[in-house]
Amino acid sequence: MNLSKYPIFLVLMIQTGMAMLLPAFHAFSMQSHTEARSFLYAGILLILISIFIGIAVKKVETPQISQRNQLLILLGSFAVLPIFMAIPFQDAVQKISFLEAYFEMASSFTTTGASLFSDPLEYTISQHLWRAEVAWLGGYVILVAAVSILAPMHLGGYEVIGASGEFGHQGRLAASAVREGATGRIGRWSGKIFPIYTGVTGLLWFGLVMTGQDVSVALIHAMSVLSTSGISPVGGFGGGQFNFLTEALVCLFALAGLSRLMLLPDNKQRIGLLRDKEIRLGLLIAFVVPLLLLFRHWVAAIEYGDTETVVSSIKAFWGGLFTSVSFLTTTGFVSAEWSEIALWSGLGSPGILLAGLAIVGGGVATTAGGVKLLRVYALFGQGKREMDKLVYPSSIGHSGSRSQRIALEGTRIAWVFFMLYALTIAVVMTALAFLGVNFEQAAILAVSALSTTGPLAEVATSGQFSYGMLPPAAQMVLIATMIVGRLEALALIALFNRDFWRS
Repeated sequence: MNLSKYPIFLVLMIQTGMAMLLPAFHAFSMQSHTEARSFLYAGILLILISIFIGIAVKKVETPQISQRNQLLILLGSFAVLPIFMAIPFQDAVQKISFLEAYFEMASSFTTTGASLFSDPLEYTISQHLWRAEVAWLGGYVILVAAVSILAPMHLGGYEVIGASGEFGHQGRLAASAVREGATGRIGRWSGKIFPIYTGVTGLLWFGLVMTGQDVSVALIHAMSVLSTSGISPVGGFGGGQFNFLTEALVCLFALAGLSRLMLLPDNKQRIGLLRDKEIRLGLLIAFVVPLLLLFRHWVAAIEYGDTETVVSSIKAFWGGLFTSVSFLTTTGFVSAEWSEIALWSGLGSPGILLAGLAIVGGGVATTAGGVKLLRVYALFGQGKREMDKLVYPSSIGHSGSRSQRIALEGTRIAWVFFMLYALTIAVVMTALAFLGVNFEQAAILAVSALSTTGPLAEVATSGQFSYGMLPPAAQMVLIATMIVGRLEALALIALFNRDFWRS
């Protein structure tokens, strides 16, 4: 069965139905037959319905999909597919409403990872596996969409790459996309990305099992790391039950969220990892944050004559480094040693630093959310250039069309996106405040949903907090914000371009 001959949304429905078989088999192996039937029956039913629809449209020639329809399909996928995913989940959990089940699935599919229950024991291991698998599928969808849909339109961060001319093929990419067609391009990139995405996930799964994690828990964590969803059936890494080797392995694979060069098999991108701007900027930020926290502690320690052992300093630095990488990639895992460096820093709300990292976000064409490192790099470069002009007003910037274009076009577009991002946060905060959420929680929730970093709300807010405490209207606002954060405001605003709606 050649799925490339069928509508894209229909293919996603079939893949969703097939994905339900994994938690069904897992629940059956755990002797939870009622739970297994929920996923098995829903999966088979969805596959059959999709096949019947496929038979009906089999002889219909698939037309070329316009850019407008490509964005609408992408938007519809993240808004509608969680409805199908929520049906077996609600039936398996039973104690939640359909809106709550839809919130869980929308949160997972957008790789946000927010949950209505702060206690992971509220869900069974099979239900956590379904949440992690949905997030993993969402990460796969956004990777394929980034290079096959958003890249030819110069959206999703590719507008900065296209302006910079960094790879020298952005114009040819758009032209080839028109010749090949959206369906063929999506099918080609799906075949390229899936083996790499699956293989890296399997490699991390094997590594986590070797470090002592349970097989099911390790699989959920592996899916969560590669999808940057931060879903965990045991409360993450902050409980102190995991060793350094486990956290080091997770931190290493989390770097896939910093650069598109880690997972995308594009032979035209012949840039070494250490030369990649996103990797270098991401690692710089990840190292600087814990160093500043340690420096603040040591200044106070010298003043009061307090001293700490080298071992405790290294452990505190590692806790800061792991957590910084995790939130910079919008994963949301917290190190078991984070509480140590948070205590050392003496800051009243160290979670605000994590919110700032989540806003910066990961790399372009990765599963991470946020503003994206390449846009931050473009703004930093332009800021540096403006300061140089204050000292040398007659100086000439870097030569070459690449440097000139990233300084002008790329920076301008990056600044527009940053303003849209800030405006969206303000709008979401206003909506949440209107629904009765206090200012601090509204700010953190807006950043958490828009940056697709669900665990941020529980880490950065003071006191006990759970998404389940929010009224249904606030949950719906967050669902819409998660979808906007996953697709990015520029892609949605492009739908309002009148040229997209011309026949």
